[in-house]
Amino acid sequence: MSYHALYQSGELLLRIREAYRRLAACDLCPHQCGVNRIRGEQGRCRSGFMPRIASANLHRGEEPPISGSRGSGTIFFSGCTLRCLFCQNFPISQQNNGETISTSELAKRMVGLQKRGAHNLNLVTPTHWLPQFLAALWLAIPQGFNLPIVWNTSGYETVEALSLLDGVVLIYLPDMKYADDAQAMALSGAPEYPAINRMAVQEMLRQVGHLQVDDDGIATQGLIIRHLVLPQGKAGTAETLPWIAEHLGRQTHIALMSQYFPAWQATTTAGIDRGLVHNEYDVAVEALETVGLENGWVQELEPE
Repeated sequence: MSYHALYQSGELLLRIREAYRRLAACDLCPHQCGVNRIRGEQGRCRSGFMPRIASANLHRGEEPPISGSRGSGTIFFSGCTLRCLFCQNFPISQQNNGETISTSELAKRMVGLQKRGAHNLNLVTPTHWLPQFLAALWLAIPQGFNLPIVWNTSGYETVEALSLLDGVVLIYLPDMKYADDAQAMALSGAPEYPAINRMAVQEMLRQVGHLQVDDDGIATQGLIIRHLVLPQGKAGTAETLPWIAEHLGRQTHIALMSQYFPAWQATTTAGIDRGLVHNEYDVAVEALETVGLENGWVQELEPE
């Protein structure tokens, strides 16, 4: 069922009401802070009631099926449910830079990106703004909005929250950051990240299936997993890739990312205070090939 069908049936409005109900004792993410965001209280994500965004623009730096030839209509939401010490977007995620807007203005920005020719609507770090996004979608549909929606996320999601997106989101673009609880806590402040993340990506796959593209190679539906290789194997690549092959399937599309560099607090954190070396990424690529994950993208490292 598409989000237009959900709108016509009234189901979308029911989901909006449920999502906003959950804001009164917020449990949208696994932290389960329980703060009343309707009253402006802030929890782990540092976010209150009104949506806050850092930018809404065409973006051409995503995976080829997402960016295509015209760009992805990308909205960067302020705040984050994680506290990654190495976040390259830390002014937005950790320092909460951006502007507070209304849901009607958010809908206007969404429609505007469609008018500019975007292939899709790409919501970056949207988890804690799920109710506000659904409300904006409800306002945008009568204005002719019809882009496929990309949920571009850290992968730290609850299945209960994701259920509100079933039939709304067509393309899931989650991270699988860690295979080890201790690393997830030390580097991102994310309790039980591996187990929660694995349940989330399985639910995403259930909803949208494996990646499908049109005749021009543009994504129309499906799952793309992102995995950022960290120094000293701290991302648990050797454990994560076999898990994907076994539980999601070898046809899963993987973006194996090499662009780690020590940003934000990583510059003074032992073990992640340097970029990747070639051998570390080569080992990750070899692991990808060993488990038979042939769909997706690898990157080049700059010369050492």
